[in-house]
Amino acid sequence: MTLSLRQAAVLCAALSVCALLAVPGNAPGLSTDGRLTLAVFALATCAWIGTPIDDTFIALGAGLALVVTGVLDSETLFGTLGDATVWLLICAFVLAAAVAGTGLAGRAAAFLVTGARSVRQLVHLTTAALVVTAFAVPATSGRAALALPVFLALARALGERRRLVVMLALLFPTVILLSAVATLIGAGAHLITVSVLWEATGEQIGFTRWLLLGLPLAIATAHLAAEVVLLTTTRRVDRKGPVHLTAEQIQEHAEQPVTGPLSPAEARCALLLGTVVALWCSEPVHRVPPAVVALIGAVVAASPAIGTVRLKDALRTVPWSLLLFMAATMAMGVALSESAAAAWLVSGLPGGSAVPAWAFLAGVVAVSTAAHLVLQSRSARSSVLVPLVIAAALAAGVNPVAAALASTAAAGFCQTLPASAKPVALFSVPGVPTYTPRDLLRTAAVLAPLTAALVLLFALAVWPLLGVPVTDR
Repeated sequence: MTLSLRQAAVLCAALSVCALLAVPGNAPGLSTDGRLTLAVFALATCAWIGTPIDDTFIALGAGLALVVTGVLDSETLFGTLGDATVWLLICAFVLAAAVAGTGLAGRAAAFLVTGARSVRQLVHLTTAALVVTAFAVPATSGRAALALPVFLALARALGERRRLVVMLALLFPTVILLSAVATLIGAGAHLITVSVLWEATGEQIGFTRWLLLGLPLAIATAHLAAEVVLLTTTRRVDRKGPVHLTAEQIQEHAEQPVTGPLSPAEARCALLLGTVVALWCSEPVHRVPPAVVALIGAVVAASPAIGTVRLKDALRTVPWSLLLFMAATMAMGVALSESAAAAWLVSGLPGGSAVPAWAFLAGVVAVSTAAHLVLQSRSARSSVLVPLVIAAALAAGVNPVAAALASTAAAGFCQTLPASAKPVALFSVPGVPTYTPRDLLRTAAVLAPLTAALVLLFALAVWPLLGVPVTDR
């Protein structure tokens, strides 16, 4: 096998780190477990960056290496698969399969977009519809797959207005990616962040608390992104013409009914989904964990009598590779925390009052926003960044919850290149006018600093009002 120049450089960097850690005098104050953990962490990170090997395979290999070297026990590695957040995601995918099977999502989207009378209204109604899907479908790839038929129907209905179709091809994945922060199940990276926070600080973030912090940011970011996409991909003449979309036009290109009364299956699914979301949001009142609520909803959704999907069909939609990746990276996070490797790694950074809290958070947001250029997997970015951000925040006197949330939210920006995220690639549909790499770069050049500034604003000014102070002092 021939290595590319990039792969060779990354391999050399990984081997250099391991060689330095192997020399006792090069890492004073770091235990043997810490050295082993950092070596495994460095190799895994370099493999994620510089090789085409599957991310999950690398994560499992790293977890196995930590067990074999005695840094972790096998119970810790295997126990991560039984974590409540993993069960939450599994059950959420079963619920999402029930929603997709009934066509309820397409009907709701058609209801919203057919109310548009101008291009700007169409853009923001579409954005609102996509934000709402964060409650129904976990993970950005699942939401993109659910929204793709709606985009195709809109593209064919607007076929004569090519620039508007190009704009929508960029709008859909952009809003899906940036609005994922609305809910805990919006991306696997969120569950990794919550798990690492719990292991490192004992701070627990449930569905309701994440919703309180993330939903306002998701709404603000999504609608800001909608305006940026609209202004950078269309001309004034494109935006001036009226829009007249009817349900019949959408129906011509939709696979399932989007008009008429709800079918019994759609009505049952809507009632179930509304009940599950309501129970998730009211967790502080009834004290039933979100994973248990999701399990109840999944069992009802797949029940023979009143369900709308067969369990074996729903389980086929669960991204088991993502779940294994999450479990392995959670174990890596435990090792980084318990071995004090993460704290040692950031110990050379200025701490205490040397760096103002706002400057620290600005650095975290900037690095996290740019990280997608190096690590394409959103979950891998959180696996690498969040343990280090938490350790650095503790050393600098910054609230680790604020730092971890800011890093995770900023890492949601990943639409600079067609290969930066699966939803971006998914909307490059053959036979339909779509964006070009130049369109992506032009939009990203404007959107990246704006979204980073918005995340920083929330971390410094909004989240403290919602119970997440900037510092622990």
